[in-house]
Amino acid sequence: MAGILVNNILPQPPILRSVSSSRRSSIRTLVMVKASSEPSESVSVSTKTSDDTGAVVFTAPPGFKPPEPKRFAVKSGKLFDVLGAAIGLIFRFGTGVFVSGYSASFVSKEEIPADQYALRLGGITVKETSKLGPRPEKPIEIYEFEGCPFCRKVREMVAVLDLDILYYPCPRGSPNFRPKVKQMGGKQQFPYMVDPNTGVSMYKSDGIIKYLSEKYGDGTVPLSLSLGALTAITAGFAMIGRMGKGNLYTPAKLPPKPLEFWAYEGSPFCKLVREVLVELELPHIQRSCARGSPKRQELLEKTGHFQVPYLEDPNTGVAMFESAEIVEYLKQTYAA
Repeated sequence: MAGILVNNILPQPPILRSVSSSRRSSIRTLVMVKASSEPSESVSVSTKTSDDTGAVVFTAPPGFKPPEPKRFAVKSGKLFDVLGAAIGLIFRFGTGVFVSGYSASFVSKEEIPADQYALRLGGITVKETSKLGPRPEKPIEIYEFEGCPFCRKVREMVAVLDLDILYYPCPRGSPNFRPKVKQMGGKQQFPYMVDPNTGVSMYKSDGIIKYLSEKYGDGTVPLSLSLGALTAITAGFAMIGRMGKGNLYTPAKLPPKPLEFWAYEGSPFCKLVREVLVELELPHIQRSCARGSPKRQELLEKTGHFQVPYLEDPNTGVAMFESAEIVEYLKQTYAA
């Protein structure tokens, strides 16, 4: 279930970046990518240049085996990381945990088949539903970084609307997408949204939130995202437990395809992985699946299990659960 191979999930991004072939020569090869990712640790991943295409090929670390999913388990030594990541839920009143129009009802366990998603705790079964607006045909693109309170506001709205987003991380000091935002919009300001479905692009978190709500929701913005400066202040306080994480660029190798990440803003386990995705400047499509999302059923059907975060890497064929192990995998695979 956790070892599913992923092929041709994501379109090739348009940015061309030259990568120098290591060791033997200074041959330059073009890799079509829309982002660049690179952690800072010793590399245990092997890379090679394809003879026919010249593209860099990534493989999983030697001896890698996806871990078995363990529901609500915290890896030894990671408890304070999880608690720090969870602090934001208090300051943000749980915004980003529930999809728009969320409702829950207690039902008998016989009412929902075992192959259908439901919240099951002991002998209690809870049926969750939501009300979604129009779905975008193509993933909306957002340039942002984890340590930005204004970016967090937009990510919360994305979870509320249950949208799939192609994120281009822009940590401070990163070489690819920060400069590109300035080229596209004229300034390095975040978040920056591009909607390929309508041709609309814009800065300003409040404007992006309003646009997304009107285009892909019912036009309603949650109160917790409508309080002006107070919203921004509480979003800033939400980062206290993970101060400085997801802010600064860590050099990494550039993958040819964006990763696919099943997650939602309100999960502390997902946040820990997002920090590393951003620091490594790894572009990723995030499949939002907050409470009430129909994508919870999709993931259950795909893997036979629902748990987030869940990562699919089309560059290596790896698919895996467990946040701590995902973090290690990303660092080992993409570190410069």
